[in-house]
Amino acid sequence: MPVSDRRLHRWYQALMKAVPQSLWVASPEGAVTVLSRGGIAEELWTPNPAASCIEALHPKDRDWFQRAWRRATQQRSPLDATIRVRLDGTDHFRHIKIFAAPVVDENGELEFFGTAADSEEHWRAQMRIKLLARMASVPAAHDLSEAFLTTAAAVVPELADAVAIFHVEDSEESGGHSSGVPAKNWPGHVGLAPGLPPLPPLDADFTLGPAARGAIEDQADRLLVFPPDGPPENGLSEVSVRWLREAHATGVALLPVVVDGRTVALAAVVTCQGNPPPDEADLSLLRDVFQQMSGPLRRTMELQSIRGRALALQQSFLTPPRTVDGLTISALYHPADSAAEIGGDWYDAVRLCADALALSIGDIAGHDLDAATAMGRVNSLLRGLAYDSGPTASPATTLSRLDRIVQALDGPSMITVVHAVIRRQAPRIWHVTLANAGHPPPLLIPRDTSPRYLHDLSAPDPPLCVADSLPRTDLHAVIREGDTLVFYTDGLVETPGTDIGDSLERLRERTEALVQAGVPLPALIPKLLPAIHNRRDDIAVIALQARSKP
Repeated sequence: MPVSDRRLHRWYQALMKAVPQSLWVASPEGAVTVLSRGGIAEELWTPNPAASCIEALHPKDRDWFQRAWRRATQQRSPLDATIRVRLDGTDHFRHIKIFAAPVVDENGELEFFGTAADSEEHWRAQMRIKLLARMASVPAAHDLSEAFLTTAAAVVPELADAVAIFHVEDSEESGGHSSGVPAKNWPGHVGLAPGLPPLPPLDADFTLGPAARGAIEDQADRLLVFPPDGPPENGLSEVSVRWLREAHATGVALLPVVVDGRTVALAAVVTCQGNPPPDEADLSLLRDVFQQMSGPLRRTMELQSIRGRALALQQSFLTPPRTVDGLTISALYHPADSAAEIGGDWYDAVRLCADALALSIGDIAGHDLDAATAMGRVNSLLRGLAYDSGPTASPATTLSRLDRIVQALDGPSMITVVHAVIRRQAPRIWHVTLANAGHPPPLLIPRDTSPRYLHDLSAPDPPLCVADSLPRTDLHAVIREGDTLVFYTDGLVETPGTDIGDSLERLRERTEALVQAGVPLPALIPKLLPAIHNRRDDIAVIALQARSKP
């Protein structure tokens, strides 16, 4: 029995109401006719029938969706995509999953018949998984710059056009007030989408604006939405306002990161170039992402606190060395550039009498607070033994005594050290007696010949704390007016994958070049340091230069 057109129309209307998605038809040019609005609770904005549907899309979705639509039109193929569509009468958007199938009528004209379903919750759940997976690469215990940079990169460009993360110092770090990181750290804490202007350099006295300070103090998010002509002068720092206007910013979300009740970081999340500011759902996702930093930040801050205490302990033993008439002493200590490295390097000089000086340099195995603590203990013991033994003592005997004491006190696993006694032999001549326990050889820089090492690599005795009652040997040298003797730790010469002999030769050659250039001793020592990217260990250097007695 044939079905009437009226009955078919009623069936079609009932089907449109029952389908859990919106149904629509679009021309190849993108003009949309909505057939039903099922399945989407909030009213979506649609352009007038003569306009393209592109006007309803989020600015970040327009370019890629236009390419996908042209490709589907040219190939007459289905289109399956998730896009953000503006809500009616607002600047907010909602993720919608669309499917469009090409339909060709009897005249060969093409149009697309499609469905649209609410995909907001699904998209946010997937985006949360995606962003938190990126956050898994945040170092668990490394420097703050790397943790901040990884986090910033995780949300650009999906949720933001620019992100800057500031380390917030507590009262102990900043002298009683909160402030942002120093200017030199800005580039390491920033993520920028393509096409945005570079961030300007910050002055050393840069401070965050009132809005940022308020977010830090209140530990609450703040969303600043800007008018078309850009952000106002008040509320933000002057340098921030200039950049935001240049980037055509539409809004800034300020999100504090709180660890154990204290704000330790502030994330400034910026939308630019016509992209709408984040809505509450975006802010919720951003909170989840940035709060993921709390665990790594806690561990990093604990490590930095330990490192700070260790460096303070280490520096307390690196006091300006005492000298005697006729000797000029220069010393330098440079901690490892890695935040995970805390070394046990030290140097010391003890005045034994008017014409004698005991000098030592050493390195405790390990890179932690225990190594720094052991360094202080060993240095104090050696200083006491040297002074008690006097200017005529054998350095080999002194190191043997030190070895027995440290092992008896259950000391560190291994210590390398050079201990020397320098005594005036004549008005312009000094006699040097030294013992070397597994340490790199001292470098002698004669006044009138090329630099050379006092001994070769086979000469040192074994390090301390490796065996009981090892025999130790005194080595002897003479330095004259104008000669310089340089003692250093292995961080100055050791590079992974490089032969130590080659590294020592490079140090000798670099020293010779500096001497020939007429570089004075105080300036020469810093210039001996390797390039920054090769400084993987602490470096201690102490050098003495003989001069005539006044």
